[in-house]
Amino acid sequence: MTQATEHEPAGEDHAGHSHGLTHSDSLRGVSSSRLIWAIVLNQLLTVGQVVAGIYSGSVALLSDAAHNFNDANALLIAYIARRISLKQANERFTFGYRRAEMIGALINLTLLAIVGLYLVYEGISRFFEPEHVMGSVMAYTAILALVVDVGSALLLWSMSKGSLNVRAAFFHNIVDALSSIAVLVGAAAIIWFGWNWVDPLITVLISGYILWEVYKMLPQAMRMLMEGTPADFDIPALVERVKAHADIEEIHHLHLWELDEEHTALEAHLVIRKQHAEKMETIKQQIKELLAHEFQIEHSTLEFEFADATENQCHDTRVIPEH
Repeated sequence: MTQATEHEPAGEDHAGHSHGLTHSDSLRGVSSSRLIWAIVLNQLLTVGQVVAGIYSGSVALLSDAAHNFNDANALLIAYIARRISLKQANERFTFGYRRAEMIGALINLTLLAIVGLYLVYEGISRFFEPEHVMGSVMAYTAILALVVDVGSALLLWSMSKGSLNVRAAFFHNIVDALSSIAVLVGAAAIIWFGWNWVDPLITVLISGYILWEVYKMLPQAMRMLMEGTPADFDIPALVERVKAHADIEEIHHLHLWELDEEHTALEAHLVIRKQHAEKMETIKQQIKELLAHEFQIEHSTLEFEFADATENQCHDTRVIPEH
């Protein structure tokens, strides 16, 4: 039985598998100083919106603060992950420190879910028991938030105008700006028409959007920490492609998991005929190239077995083994 292992850094193509739990991939072209400024601005804005929301009685401001809090934390996680990623793998953490980012994202999403549920409850309660809202304070704060959102977007966008990833981060900030505009429109409705019900309506809408984002991203974080297979990954297709190789008799004992948002790892047993033993190194390289180019799997551990051997064979020949 022969084992072959190779660990290479993922190429640029693998970035396409990032699903946005954090902004680390989107902010790859952004300098640390600009990233810090964006974090500070958004955290200060969050604090300001919370204070203004409590003072003015506007839960819409609090929901917008929760939205900004999420984005500020995502930026913070990206920055911390960037710093942690500089640490090399060691005997204690042989895969390095990539999962630290996922732990931070899970904490952030959990907090966001709690805050979002509370704000939905508070918003619905305000429909039945309306409270006075200071529209002017709400409006000034929304304008400030809009300025910070647009400023943060430009701060990130100007670093790499030709990058699709940074463009994605830019449009995420535009969504934040639209949220602030919604709050500003609500403030105008309260000031001019006395429609206090607009405030809880905006609260429910923004909080609902926050919970929808949590609903989409939380399962991904959980799956990654549970070493699950990447979403929508077609394992049968991978098995068929490997078995299509002329010298591969069978593939079994397959494990596939995400190391982080950008890196996927695989280990598997490959069965070949004993007379092909001299070609084992060539077969290994061919399968590794197939995995890297067609399935973006840059880290693969392949263990070889001989179809006509009786000793040192794997007893569980299912593709997905039990443990």
